[in-house]
Amino acid sequence: MIQVVLLAALLAHGPGETRQSIGAGGRMRTFLLYQPTGLPDRAPLLIALHGRLGTGAGMERLTHFEAVADREKFLLIFPDGVKKSWNDGRGTPAERRGVDDVGFIRALIDSAVRHCGADPRRIYVTGISNGGFMTMRLAAELSDKIAAVAVVAATMDQQTVDRARGVHPLSVLLLHGTKDPLVPFGGGAVHSNAGGPILSHDASVNWWVKLDECQPSPTVRSIPDSAGDGTAVTVRDYPGGKEGTEVLDYVIANGGHTWPGGWQYLPVLLVGRTSRNLDASEAIWVFFKRHGKK
Repeated sequence: MIQVVLLAALLAHGPGETRQSIGAGGRMRTFLLYQPTGLPDRAPLLIALHGRLGTGAGMERLTHFEAVADREKFLLIFPDGVKKSWNDGRGTPAERRGVDDVGFIRALIDSAVRHCGADPRRIYVTGISNGGFMTMRLAAELSDKIAAVAVVAATMDQQTVDRARGVHPLSVLLLHGTKDPLVPFGGGAVHSNAGGPILSHDASVNWWVKLDECQPSPTVRSIPDSAGDGTAVTVRDYPGGKEGTEVLDYVIANGGHTWPGGWQYLPVLLVGRTSRNLDASEAIWVFFKRHGKK
C-alpha cells in the first residue's frame, strides 16, 4: 500500500526534480524523480545507478541526464544505495546488510508503470562502477522487465554469470576505459581485491553477444582524439540479435574509471582520464531509444 500512496502522488508534484521514498524489502528507500515538461502518456523510464560512495544526486551531476530527458521526454529516476553501495553480489556493504536491491528496482519499475505512466516496453537501466555491476545483475535477473542496459566502468562478476538462468534477450551497451585503475579492463581482481573475480571487458561483451545470438563479427568505427585529451574511442556494434537485440561496445583508449563527457570527479592520478571525445549520456540514450520490448 505504501508504494501505491507514494508513487500515485508523484505526478502531483508537477514537472521537475523531487526527492521521494518508497517501501521495498522491509526498508524505506529514497530516490530522485525527474519529470520533464510535456511527457507523453506512455513515457520511457531510465533508472541511473551511482557508483560506490555515490548518491542519486551525485549521479545526476555526473551524467547531466536531466538535460537529455528534457529534450527527449522520458522519466528519470536516480535511486540511492544503502551505505552508498549496491548489492551487486560482490560483498559490498549493501550485500553484507542483506539489502534486496533487485527487489527495490523491481518495485520502482512496477510502481512507475502503474502510477507514473511509464511505458513497460521501454524500461532502461544504466550505472557506473558498483552501479554498473548492479546493472549487470539486474540485466540477468530482471530481463523480463528491462529492454536495454548500459554499463560504464564495470564488467560482469563471476557470481552474476553463475546466477544467470533463463535470461530473456535484451540489448546491452558496455563502455570501459583501457586504463581504468579500479576495475581492470582485462578482468581479474578489482582494486583492493574487492568483490571477487570479474570477467574482462571483452569476455563480458562476448557473453552477451552469445546470449542474444547477435552477429559474431561486429561493424567497427573509430572516434579520433579531436578533444586532444589523449583518449580515443573504438565502437564495435553487434546487431541482429534475438527479438531485435543488439550489443554495442565502446572502448575508450587511455580512458579511466570515469563517465565520458562527465566531470572529473576525482584527480586523474586516482581514477584516470575523463574522455571529452564522447558524451556517454547522449550515446546511451541514442542506444536506448532504438530498443524496446517486443
